[in-house]
Amino acid sequence: MTATALVLFMTLPGLALFYGGLVRRKNVLSVMAQCLGIAGLVTILWWVCGYSLSFAAGKPFLGGLDFAFFRGVNGAGVGQGSHWISNNVWAIYQLTFAIITPALIVGAVAERMKYSALLWFMAAWMFVVYFPLAHMVWSADGLMCGALNPKALIKALDFAGGTVVHMSSGWTALVLCLVLGKRLGWGKEPMPPHSMVLCVIGTGMLWVGWYGFNAGSALAADAIAANAFTSTTFAAATAGFVWAMAEYIFKGKPSVLGFCSGIVAGLVVITPASGFVSASSAMLIGLLAGLIPFFVCWKLKAWLGYDDALDTFGIHGVGGTLGALMTGLLASKEVNPLVENISGLFWHQLAAIGITLVLSLTGTAIIALLINALVGLRVSEEVETVGLDLSEHGEEGYTGA
Repeated sequence: MTATALVLFMTLPGLALFYGGLVRRKNVLSVMAQCLGIAGLVTILWWVCGYSLSFAAGKPFLGGLDFAFFRGVNGAGVGQGSHWISNNVWAIYQLTFAIITPALIVGAVAERMKYSALLWFMAAWMFVVYFPLAHMVWSADGLMCGALNPKALIKALDFAGGTVVHMSSGWTALVLCLVLGKRLGWGKEPMPPHSMVLCVIGTGMLWVGWYGFNAGSALAADAIAANAFTSTTFAAATAGFVWAMAEYIFKGKPSVLGFCSGIVAGLVVITPASGFVSASSAMLIGLLAGLIPFFVCWKLKAWLGYDDALDTFGIHGVGGTLGALMTGLLASKEVNPLVENISGLFWHQLAAIGITLVLSLTGTAIIALLINALVGLRVSEEVETVGLDLSEHGEEGYTGA
C-alpha cells in the first residue's frame, strides 16, 4: 500500500508539476488538467474491465473478464506473483502504473491538443496498447512474461515497466506529435519553461515516488527490493550529473533543466533492470542514460524536426528501449535467481521490444487518425495563441501583477 501511494504520488503531484513547470505560463493548468482527467478516466476503465483484461486469466495476448467490475477483487483474494498481497491491493498498485503511463504522453502534445480529443485518445489507447501489453508482460499467462510464465513464448524480463510503461508511452508520443503537428512558432521563437522551480519540485517528487515504482515491484521488503532501491538511486543520480556535465562541455553551462531531465532519464532506463542488475551495472546504466537521451533531445529532435514538446519520446521512448536492452545485457543471476532460468535473454528482450514497437506505433497511428477525422485533434490557432488554460478550462494558473 505504501508503494501504491508512492506511484500515485509520481503522477499527482509529481508529473503534473514537472510538466506544468516546463510549459509556457498560459498552459500550466492545461497539463495539470490532463493529468487529473487521465487519473479519473483510467480508474473508471480499470474498474469496468481494464484490470481484468490486464491480469485475469485469458489468452497470451489479453486477459478475460473474470474480474470485470472488480468482481471477486477483495481482501480475501491473492494477487498475482505473491501469496501475501491481496487481490485488491495488487489491483490498485497496478492501477497507479496504468494512470501514469498515458499521462506521460501528455508531454509530447502539450500546448496544442484538444482536451476532448486527448480523453478520447487515451480511452482508446488503453484498450489497444496498454491493457494488452500489461497482460503480455506481467500476467502469469502472458506471451512475454519471463518472470511468471514458464510457457511464455518470449521470456522477457521487465521488472517495473520498461516496455509496458516507458516504451509504450514514449513511442506513442512520437507518433502522436507527428500526427498533431508542431506548435505555432516552434523553431522560430523561444518557448522556454515558465517555471523551473515547479519542474525541480516535480522532479524530486518523481524520484521519491519512483521507489514505489521500482522497489515496490519486488512485491516484498526483501533483498531484491533493496537492490532495486539501490540501483534506482545510483542510476538517477549518475544520469542527472552526466546530462548536466554534457551540457557543460557542449553548451558551456550546466542547466537545472539538464539535471532534471537526466534524473528522469536515469529513472526511466533503470526501471526494467532495477531488480536484476548490480550497483555497478546501475552506474553504467546511469552513464548511458545521461548521454544517449541527451543526444536525442539536443540534436536528433532538431535534425528530424519533430515537436516533442517536453521530450517524452527522447526520455521515455529512447530511455525505455535502452533500459530493455541493458536488462538483456546486464541482468545477473547473483542479483535475481530468475535470470538463471532464461537462456538467450538478450534475444528475448529484442523480441519484446519489437512487439512493443509494433503495437505502440500502429495502434497510436490508427487511433490518432480516426479521432482526428471524428472530432479533430488540435485546437484552433486562436486558442493556441491565447493559451489552453483560459480557452479550454476557463482558468488561469497565475493571476494579478
